[in-house]
Amino acid sequence: MKLEENKARTFRWRTWLFLVLIAFVIAYYVIKPLNSDGTEKPAFTKNGEGRQSGDTDKPDKKGKGISTVTAEPVLLADVPVYLNGLGTVTGLRTVTVKSRVDGELLRVLYKEGSMVKAGDLLAEIDPRNFQIQLMQVQGQLLRDEALLNNAELDLERYKTLLAQDSIAAQQVATQESLVKQYQGTVATDKAIVANAKLQLSYTQITAPISGRLGLRLVDQGNIIKATDATGLAVITQIQPISVVFTLPEDALPAVMKSLNVGKTLVVEAFDRAGKNKLADGQLSAIDNQIDINTGTVKLKSQFANTDGALFVNQFVNTRMRMDTLHSIPVIPSSSVQTGEKGSFVYVLKDDQTVTVRLVKLGAVDGEKVVVLEGLKEKELVVIDGTDKLREGAKVKRVTKDYAPPQR
Repeated sequence: MKLEENKARTFRWRTWLFLVLIAFVIAYYVIKPLNSDGTEKPAFTKNGEGRQSGDTDKPDKKGKGISTVTAEPVLLADVPVYLNGLGTVTGLRTVTVKSRVDGELLRVLYKEGSMVKAGDLLAEIDPRNFQIQLMQVQGQLLRDEALLNNAELDLERYKTLLAQDSIAAQQVATQESLVKQYQGTVATDKAIVANAKLQLSYTQITAPISGRLGLRLVDQGNIIKATDATGLAVITQIQPISVVFTLPEDALPAVMKSLNVGKTLVVEAFDRAGKNKLADGQLSAIDNQIDINTGTVKLKSQFANTDGALFVNQFVNTRMRMDTLHSIPVIPSSSVQTGEKGSFVYVLKDDQTVTVRLVKLGAVDGEKVVVLEGLKEKELVVIDGTDKLREGAKVKRVTKDYAPPQR
């Protein structure tokens, strides 16, 4: 009986010892500090002064972690104010080249897609039929001019005889009427000759405007007519060139005010992504009505396009400069946060704590944003490390190229 009691006490003692060992192991792995990668964090540095220098979660006097932040001062700058819109490039003028007479297309002298000047020869129609017609009417003109000349000579003789009282006055009057009749006939013949020459000149098809030619629409050897709707080619004037873009109707009063005082509004054209500027121009016209379906108004701007950067029907982003704000506070866009009460920033104070400051923002210029209310020049705003901040948080300011030490 005594032996059994000893065995029971030994079992209980060993059980308690095993439980204590398990509790010690659990406490060791739960309580010991770990780095972010799961390795054990040393409790003291070599000099015995606590965690390693540069540790971002070193507790302050209040027991709160200290975050590292990047801050930049508020600057005063001259900021242009723009109105942004979406536009399409259009040719200043577009003309479909057509024939004015009927005939066989003998030659096509232009190169597709090339630049031409007004008056350049583009194509030629068979001129022989028109040359023959011109010869016919010229012959008729010569005949009628000879008849007129003879009638005028007879009239001079009749007037001499009338002065000598050798013929009747009625004969002179009749001859005068005949002269006028021939004069009318000659004038008609000259008009017919001029028309024949005009029709002959139409066999030489020239460019009516300067611009870029499109693809050929009719091949050499075809019989073309003046009534053909297709035409021979299309010329689009691209130097200068236009961009038609839209703005909200709310922006119209400011635009009209600037135009009424004679101000030139500069328009910039950017590519589809809005990153690369293609050309600079100026506003040339405003439409006379607002689109009731979209609530926008169309505006037209003109660009020199000497480098050909703008192409007809190209989609572009437009930016029209309306005004320039002088000596206005600007901050990086990355510093602006949004909350329930609106936009705000974290301002770094002299005691290395941050405070929340509500701001009223204005125009955006690239990576900078205008601050209309809430900030003053040279105040420091946090641009990086704002995700863990709160009112009154203690922070450490570092430069942009700062890298925390490896633990």
